[in-house]
Amino acid sequence: MPFVHKDATGKILAVYTEPMDGTQEVASDDPALKAFIQQNLPGAEGGGGEWMESDLALARVIEDLIEVLIDKKLIMFTDFPAGAQRKLLDRRGLRKEFDLVEDLFGDGDDENFDSGNHDDEGGLL
Repeated sequence: MPFVHKDATGKILAVYTEPMDGTQEVASDDPALKAFIQQNLPGAEGGGGEWMESDLALARVIEDLIEVLIDKKLIMFTDFPAGAQRKLLDRRGLRKEFDLVEDLFGDGDDENFDSGNHDDEGGLL
């Protein structure tokens, strides 16, 4: 059972797995506990969205930083542990695939695209 520390109004301020001075035990399905977790834990169902978005954006920055450091030969790809190398290669592959799809479909600026709609023709065939 979790133990919580509450303020004077009864709002949960902290959650512990063991009893601490000033805490009280609450049921695992306590609505106030669920609300606290959703508001404060990244990835918790229904909450933490801002944290998740921030983490994803930071991961992209770190990827780009690693690429720059490797390109400038300040670090070597082989300096990373094998697991990190696999993850970097996987991400690089995914980004290349995404870039290819983006190049194929562009940004929606299709001024040279012939839609095939011509008034003097009866269709494509």
